[in-house]
Amino acid sequence: MKTAYTMLSGVKFKALELIDVKALERATKDQWVNQTLCEVNDSVVRLGVLKGEFHWHKHDKEDEFFYVVDGKFCIDLEGRTVELGPQQGFTVPKGVVHRTRAPERSVVLMIESKGIVPTGDQ
Repeated sequence: MKTAYTMLSGVKFKALELIDVKALERATKDQWVNQTLCEVNDSVVRLGVLKGEFHWHKHDKEDEFFYVVDGKFCIDLEGRTVELGPQQGFTVPKGVVHRTRAPERSVVLMIESKGIVPTGDQ
């Protein structure tokens, strides 16, 4: 199944601004949206409202952290799959080839270096 991605890398909120994740989720109509919410030091917090699958990729220099707010989120690694439900998180270390999937509409927070290329280095 081919999923169309919408990647919004511009920072949506500045420090001291309220971020209403539920309102952002309700406003998202596309199937796979990844948007940058804010910067924290040298990192960004991204919100994914997702259904479908992303392509296999890796990040050579940065780790990635995923935290599921709502839904079911899978991270395929070479040789195993990690399934996350609400209030569960997982870190994919730099250099590890992975693919993310959401079999149902899911809301996921991601924390990563602000220099990371969300689509991967390969």
